[in-house]
Amino acid sequence: MKTWNYDNEQWTKLPNYLKHLPLFTQQFDTTSMVIRFIWAMFLKHVFFKFYIRLKVKGDYIKIHKQYPRMLVISNHASHLDAVSIAASIPTRFWRHLYIAAAKDYFFTNPLFTFFSQHCLGAIPIDRKDKKGEAIKLITTLLQNLDRIWLIIFPEGTRSKSGKIQDFKRGVSIFAEKTQTPILYLYLEGNGELWPKGAVFAKPGKLTIHVGPVKQPAPIEEVYGDYRKWVISINPHAFDHTENPDWR
Repeated sequence: MKTWNYDNEQWTKLPNYLKHLPLFTQQFDTTSMVIRFIWAMFLKHVFFKFYIRLKVKGDYIKIHKQYPRMLVISNHASHLDAVSIAASIPTRFWRHLYIAAAKDYFFTNPLFTFFSQHCLGAIPIDRKDKKGEAIKLITTLLQNLDRIWLIIFPEGTRSKSGKIQDFKRGVSIFAEKTQTPILYLYLEGNGELWPKGAVFAKPGKLTIHVGPVKQPAPIEEVYGDYRKWVISINPHAFDHTENPDWR
């Protein structure tokens, strides 16, 4: 396994909002580990068991053995999405699980920042970044780490209608530059449980479908394959299922 170069000035002089990530520290922060453990127990054994009944269709363990480095992509229609994906993945894999999170939402106040840092292991992404710093950061991580599952929502923002929108090109840029495979997930019921604009989620059932692993490819190919796979599960997941011409 590669040894991370902690002496590199690029990483030792990080801004505070990145210093929570174990990727950048010489050892795991005990506080973060304890909080993550409590958070995992709450997610798996309380919230996603009694309030929202989470069902996972697929085998993460088999995939993890074969693909220690992956981009994990999913549809995005709810604030439930990131935490539900984390809850669906075995806790022992969380050490290498990270989420690309919008900096202008998840890091806007002390409470959200604390939650994003210690519970989600979030990598803040500035959606107004003109210098490409987020792209450089994620690309570097994918190139230098032997184990990382990075959750990215390729639509870029939550869908207002609940229907799956066009994918942004970032996922393919990351995958092709670093030769990182892509795992498809489909969240069924997320938009109904916590639609955009709602204050909080309502109780109900959420199903996460664990799909195939796609090798790096242009975004048109990734989107097309993802679309075909999701339609085989839910024909109404897209606005125009009869017209595959998405551009």
